[in-house]
Amino acid sequence: MKLKNKLKSDLEDALFQCRHSFISAAIFSLFINLLMLVPVVYMLQLYDRVIPSGSMSTLLMLTLITMFLFATMGGLEWVRSQILVKVSTRIECLLNERLFGIAFKQSLYSGGQKASSQALDDLTSLRQFMTGNGLFAFFDAPWIPIYIAVMFLFHPWVGLMAIITACILTLVAIVNEKVTSGALAEANGVAMNNRARLNKNLVNAEVIESMGMLASMRTRWQTENHKVLQLQSRASSNAALLAAISKVLRIASQSLILGLGAYLAIEREISPGSMIAGSILLGRALAPIDQMIAGWKGFIAARGQYARLNDLLSKIPADKDRMSLPAPTGVIRAEAAVVAPPGAKAAVLKNINFTIGSGSTVGVIGPSGAGKSTLARALLGIWPAASGKIRLDGADVFTWDREELGPYIGYLPQDVELFEGSISENIARFGEIDAAKVVAASQAADVHEMILRLPEGYDTVIGAAGGTLSGGQRQRIGLARALYGEPVLVVLDEPNSNLDDVGEAALAKAIVGLKEKQVTVIVVTHRTNILGAMDYLMVLKEGQLVAFDTRDKVLAQLAQAQQPAPAPQQVRPAAPVVSAVVD
Repeated sequence: MKLKNKLKSDLEDALFQCRHSFISAAIFSLFINLLMLVPVVYMLQLYDRVIPSGSMSTLLMLTLITMFLFATMGGLEWVRSQILVKVSTRIECLLNERLFGIAFKQSLYSGGQKASSQALDDLTSLRQFMTGNGLFAFFDAPWIPIYIAVMFLFHPWVGLMAIITACILTLVAIVNEKVTSGALAEANGVAMNNRARLNKNLVNAEVIESMGMLASMRTRWQTENHKVLQLQSRASSNAALLAAISKVLRIASQSLILGLGAYLAIEREISPGSMIAGSILLGRALAPIDQMIAGWKGFIAARGQYARLNDLLSKIPADKDRMSLPAPTGVIRAEAAVVAPPGAKAAVLKNINFTIGSGSTVGVIGPSGAGKSTLARALLGIWPAASGKIRLDGADVFTWDREELGPYIGYLPQDVELFEGSISENIARFGEIDAAKVVAASQAADVHEMILRLPEGYDTVIGAAGGTLSGGQRQRIGLARALYGEPVLVVLDEPNSNLDDVGEAALAKAIVGLKEKQVTVIVVTHRTNILGAMDYLMVLKEGQLVAFDTRDKVLAQLAQAQQPAPAPQQVRPAAPVVSAVVD
């Protein structure tokens, strides 16, 4: 238990939980490597016993026993591989939910700028390495001394030659690490950044195509890609050279040990069987080192993946279990709230104070860059307050359990994204589909008739970008998703940016329906058409709350502030005093 408390990340904790499986794999490796001595013993018996005696029965029995032991070894190999397959699968199952959450958080807090599945890809690649031959070499390497010890039993010179050859190959492996690890690590880093940039470019393909930016973007991608190819080629060339040297050394050493064995056999110091067995045993002893050199590229990649995962899991702890709170009513209070986008140093909202009662409808207006969308994210608990608090029903909105709070929240972002699936699944937020609630939400958003006109109605499958739906259609389906269920707080960020007059009328009708249900509604907008449905207006300017009152009062203040100042009255100069002197 003490050991578990010292673990630094969930990755190490997962490995700790699977320690018994690794121990089992090591035990199977022990028996497999002991059975690797069977060919050597068989060879010794043939040369030293069967051939001199000419006993056919002995040959038959030795062959049958050897085949049985080979079959046993094959079974043990299969069981060991199954253990590693199952343990690698278990590790991925233990970590994939955490890594999915981390990838989601990184995208959420960066506004989508750091959206990446790299952590999940690293986990999959690490699992694949654990089930490959590269890991088997590391399990087999500790038994090299056993083979060398057996070779010493043949003759000290045979054992000494095995040690010298093993040391040379180990030195080659170390050199391989030095000349390849840096280049491969740099290549992987550049490749990851280049892939992320390419994905972003593909998302904005329409902009690139329309303004003829493809050649420039392709040139930038090719420049980075050539750098990756150069680094990988240099590392691969060095690794191939060292692998070739390793192979030549291993083959040459097996031939040399045959020569040494022949010399010792001539001198009557070992038997001819020991000569052949020594060569076979040396090949087996050096095989793990040769496998490690050949698979070093995969090992370096796995080591980098492990380091990235371990660092990521250590930096971003798992969410703590939170106590359930009563269902919210929609009362919002900002207490000297200062909000900055995650990772930014400058605050966008500064010292914001206000209270919004349950069932109020509030329009948030102001010039571009005033902090309106930032306020929407802060009210929903997407971005935490750097200082101060934003509370929902008295509790810090950032500390609510999101899965419990989600059904009470409706959100229509500025850029509406629909997810791959049917329209009914999108509206039902990919939970259990309640057909009555789906239809009710669609009717509230006045999109029911439009959906029925689609080829398969509510079962129409759309792509991640909304398929063939127009921007206005996506926005209205997004509104239906926000209204699904019984939300008590609905935040709409520029909900009428893609709507025509009919769509705006439907939006106004939906807001009136929410008011009748005593739902708190926050509408961020640049367009004034929707302000007539608001009870209150909030005006932001340069991150400051400059006005918050009833709609009519705020509009009157704005109108008064926009009136031109009266022109100053012209003051005529006084007529000169003419004094007449009469003589």
